[in-house]
Amino acid sequence: MKFAIVQDSRKGARPYNQDRLGHWRAPEALLMALADGMGGYKGGELAAAATLEHLAQAFRAQAKPNLIDPEQFLARAIRGAHAAVVQAGRDAGLGHEPRTTIVACVVQGGYAFWASIGDSRLYLIRAGRIAARTKDHTYVQQLIDAGRIREEAVSVHPERSKLLRCLGGLAEPGQEPVASARLAKGDLVLLCSDGLWAPLTPRLILTGLIGKEPAHALPGLMALAEMRAGATCDNVSALVMQWHDDAILDLRVDTRPTLTP
Repeated sequence: MKFAIVQDSRKGARPYNQDRLGHWRAPEALLMALADGMGGYKGGELAAAATLEHLAQAFRAQAKPNLIDPEQFLARAIRGAHAAVVQAGRDAGLGHEPRTTIVACVVQGGYAFWASIGDSRLYLIRAGRIAARTKDHTYVQQLIDAGRIREEAVSVHPERSKLLRCLGGLAEPGQEPVASARLAKGDLVLLCSDGLWAPLTPRLILTGLIGKEPAHALPGLMALAEMRAGATCDNVSALVMQWHDDAILDLRVDTRPTLTP
């Protein structure tokens, strides 16, 4: 596997950073993950850290040299992360308070597989456009789906932070099917918290990343998000992977679409 990868996390205008992110590589697989500990509950940073620790441990244990089933791995690892968050809250005397979002992506065999809960996002950028991205599990996303508001209104909606799914809490969150796409040379995979995507339009995200090496592009994109958010800037976290291998022949037998818009 040939790729370039870079990540960054900043506290923005908040007193401390509740985001956690990371990437882990096996000989034939890569895991990328980002968790945004939820404000309004105690222990958001604890929830995010427990989530990343569980995913990393599961990946290290199973990716030898790759994962038998990346889709099953993501589904099970996210369920396990929810349990890990709940246990971490109990151990810290916080009950069911700690909660977090999660977005995770496995790259293996020339494909990307991804899943998310909450409003941390994955973008797949190809040939200068957003080929796919995750859908937020938020009240505002429901309004968009119902045609009651436009996507552009999300950043100023008074209930934009109201999540409908998260890790932690009394109930295990429902999971949607893992999405996937065959990677092409030059593809960019962006994982980010709402601190990055909320202040930026899709066009600004594309302009900030396209035609540049990830290590050069990401600092400018982070700074732009901080500037546009101003005094209300949330924690800002992002990870960018650029794929350098040629696309492989699609040999999978799968009736589902490989791109999820």
